[in-house]
Amino acid sequence: MSATSSPDAPAKTLDKRSPGKRSTARPLVYVLLSLGLLIMSAPFLWMAVSAFKTQSELSASPPVWIPTEWTLENFRQLLDKLDLPLYFMNSVIVAVLVTVSNLVFCSMLGYALAKLNFVGRNKLFGLVLGALMVPGNLMLLPLFVLMSKLQLIDSYAGLVLPFAAGAFGVFLMRQFMQSIPDELLEAARMDGASEWYIFWRIVMPLVKPALATLSIFTFLGSWNNFVWPLIATNDPDKYTLPVALATFATDPNKAGGSNGMLMAGAFLVVLPVLVLFIALQRHFTQGIATAGMK
Repeated sequence: MSATSSPDAPAKTLDKRSPGKRSTARPLVYVLLSLGLLIMSAPFLWMAVSAFKTQSELSASPPVWIPTEWTLENFRQLLDKLDLPLYFMNSVIVAVLVTVSNLVFCSMLGYALAKLNFVGRNKLFGLVLGALMVPGNLMLLPLFVLMSKLQLIDSYAGLVLPFAAGAFGVFLMRQFMQSIPDELLEAARMDGASEWYIFWRIVMPLVKPALATLSIFTFLGSWNNFVWPLIATNDPDKYTLPVALATFATDPNKAGGSNGMLMAGAFLVVLPVLVLFIALQRHFTQGIATAGMK
């Protein structure tokens, strides 16, 4: 009996020790993650708090971290000197149109690459992967020439069409849709369902986490896009919010060195993206976790 029980003794001892090791390591992980979160969010917190500071507190040395008097004067001055509602609406229109078009077109192509058999499917997917490796700035000149030939400069179409579908969105949707069982789609086809019905009524409801993930990435990229709107717009009435704030910051007759107004403008730029992420956070994390599963 002693000979047979001795091999099990170390295993039992190891099992008893492992929960203790996990219990001591978990608080350390939480502390490290909290410290990293604080370091990463410090610039955003500084910007958000500075938007409500007075000019004297912004230029104080040593710096004032928490304002003694919270004020909305920076936002009032920004509204007086900058047509903020117009530029804000331009950014909303462009970002929403780009996001919706990516959700539709990337989902269609992702479904075709994941669930439809046709000649050249693997080559087309290889082309998508190749497009991911091309730097975005390399395409600015060809896109500008194309939009100029189509007479779409200084228009919403010129700001939206070059980004109506992205290689990353196609890759993400294709990888996620591969996790959908083929038997489910075959059963729908046997019942007489068309591919459009299968796509809209069966597949799309199952890929909501991936759609939420793609919407956040696309909206964030479009909302913060600065270079292309700067190139594709000459009319100030078509400026998006980042371009308008950049031109405002470099104009001494308007900004006048007021860091408070610039902080308020930056806060307004970040706020919609933050709200969108909080609203879709659960779907976002689920989409990231399951995008590569089959």
